Amino acid sequence: MPTPAPLSPSAVVSALRAAGCVFAEDEAELILATARTPGDAAAMVDRRVAGLPLEHVLGWAGFHGLRIAVEPGVFVPRRRTEFLVDQALAAAPHATVVVDLCCGSGALGAALAAALDGAEVHAADIDQAAVRCARRNLAAFGGRAYRGDLFDALPTGLRGRVDVLTANVPYVPTAEVPLLPAEARDHEPLVALDGGADGLDVLRRVAAGAPRWLVPGGCLLTETGAHQAPAAVRICRDAGLTTRLAVSEERYAHVVIGVAE
Repeated sequence: MPTPAPLSPSAVVSALRAAGCVFAEDEAELILATARTPGDAAAMVDRRVAGLPLEHVLGWAGFHGLRIAVEPGVFVPRRRTEFLVDQALAAAPHATVVVDLCCGSGALGAALAAALDGAEVHAADIDQAAVRCARRNLAAFGGRAYRGDLFDALPTGLRGRVDVLTANVPYVPTAEVPLLPAEARDHEPLVALDGGADGLDVLRRVAAGAPRWLVPGGCLLTETGAHQAPAAVRICRDAGLTTRLAVSEERYAHVVIGVAE
């Protein structure tokens, strides 16, 4: 069988543009740089044209200076969530114990592990594919990932020891899930998107449990939507955390930060 001829950049750009990819030139460059063979490149273009998220096509996502492995069916880390990482590092620059709940690919835990040299990092998710992916991404930092429902997944020895607790919880209201872009709606797990009637069901559970796991002065950080931010702040305050909202207009990111007393 003859070896497929290499695809020209212009041919890839044309195929992606015809499929509606807004950043066709950038995506073509990434696909051609990632593909190992012309056959791989052609298959990757076909998958992207069919609507698979670019990160699933590539097998990785850029996040906070790292290349995070992302398997098909796993939530793709958003670049706006880098703001949460920055807020965590500003709030606890010397953190030694980090927990990442609803970890997905483990991007948050990996980014914090990379910045906090020697920190003990644990992550958890209810989805098996996500946990498998997170283990890959945390391995280089000696991090651990567990499958289970929020705090139930964690070793009990972490209780009262956590300096930074990140929880990029699902926060899309159930009724708004069908309105999401097809890339998310069709290719990411519903459990990573649907946050219940008002989008805050999982946050309520995380906030209620956080004080028992954080050290005094330890912080919970969670991302939320702009219209949900006031309610999310109230939820964390009602859980006994000293709470504030950090906003990045540039990234359209809203991060609730709650500090344990």
